Amino acid sequence: MEDLIPLINKLQDAFSTIGQSCNLDLPQIAVVGGQSAGKSSVLENFVGRDFLPRGSGIVTRRPLILQLVNNKAVLNLTLIDLPGMTKVAVGDQPVDIEHQIRDMLMQFITKESCLILAVTPANTDLANSDALKIAKEVDPQGLRTIGVITKLDLMDEGTDAKDILENKLLPLRRGYIGVVNRSQKDIDGKKDIRAALAAERKFFLSHPSYRHIAERMGTPHLQKTLNQQLTNHIRDTLPGLRSKLQSQHLSLEKEVAEYKNFSPDDPQRKTKALLQMVQQFGVDFEKCIEGSGDQVDTNELSGGAKINRIFHERFPFELVKIVFDEKELRREISHAIKNVHGAIVKKQIVKLKTPCPQITGLFTPDLAFEAMVKKQIVKLKEPSLKCVDLVVSELTVPHQELNSYPRLREETERIVTTFVREREGQDEDQWVFPHN
Repeated sequence: MEDLIPLINKLQDAFSTIGQSCNLDLPQIAVVGGQSAGKSSVLENFVGRDFLPRGSGIVTRRPLILQLVNNKAVLNLTLIDLPGMTKVAVGDQPVDIEHQIRDMLMQFITKESCLILAVTPANTDLANSDALKIAKEVDPQGLRTIGVITKLDLMDEGTDAKDILENKLLPLRRGYIGVVNRSQKDIDGKKDIRAALAAERKFFLSHPSYRHIAERMGTPHLQKTLNQQLTNHIRDTLPGLRSKLQSQHLSLEKEVAEYKNFSPDDPQRKTKALLQMVQQFGVDFEKCIEGSGDQVDTNELSGGAKINRIFHERFPFELVKIVFDEKELRREISHAIKNVHGAIVKKQIVKLKTPCPQITGLFTPDLAFEAMVKKQIVKLKEPSLKCVDLVVSELTVPHQELNSYPRLREETERIVTTFVREREGQDEDQWVFPHN
């Protein structure tokens, strides 16, 4: 069992090098929590080394997958430091930063093979913990969640987290473990982790609220607990991992067997391969628009997400910029109604050869209403066509799936671009009103 994770880690590295995904859910530990909850510090204390970025705001901007091998203090395992959850976009961050980070976290913690370290600062309300909230969504029974309480030394004087650490307030099946991380002042003062662990031990032994549970607190106990929990977790998930490996192995053997009598010049094989690639291109294109692809871009919006943003953010923004003069509109409506009434009176006088009283009514005449509506709708033409152009630009972005076949890629992109442009022309033609 000790050799299993290092071996799979090597496989993951190999797949990563060639740009392919290894679809094996390995036992991992994901650290989740609100922004600046102390997640990275927990990992550093756990590993015993300074190796993660620090600072205020969002420091961890993408998942950091850490493979620990041959560490005498803990089992061979894979740790994942995830970005801190936040609700407000700051600076150049996208307006949907909250949803982007949430989606990123979900990619990891939804897996049954992933243990969740839900990190919450002691100087905040546990009932509002982002970490516990999202952990409960994916692990409602608490089978994979371990609570970690940080910043116990920063609580207001006269307050403590005794009820939390004794698992009396919002209890978890695996309980809570309190830790004391280095402060920014400690880090600036070059206080090493060994000294920090000694200070942490002294804190729990000397604090009147925690001394009776000091043996169940601190980084060493967290290491021991994760050691035990992960060992049990590996044992529980190993049968499923073995079954998946065997299934993939049989599938690969079957595929290899098909190539034993492979003839590169066989027309049927060429046709079959061509159809498969074109079909896969269509499937990947559809997944990109629907947002259900295997690869999720964490750097920027693309595909369907970008198109959705164009419709729901860019288009309304363009509409707001339309200049609207209510006084001028009222004047135009008045002229239109009067002109339409005048035309009706003249027509009836010619037909009846008798005077006709001035026609009035409660409702605006259809011709006047139609004329005014058309004039206002025309103002929507420019922002609508701009929206269409943005969508077309996204739909005609070159795809990388066919890079190995330049001529096929070029022809496929030409066909897709031509079709999209034809649809664009039809959309633009709909703005031309019929003349009565």
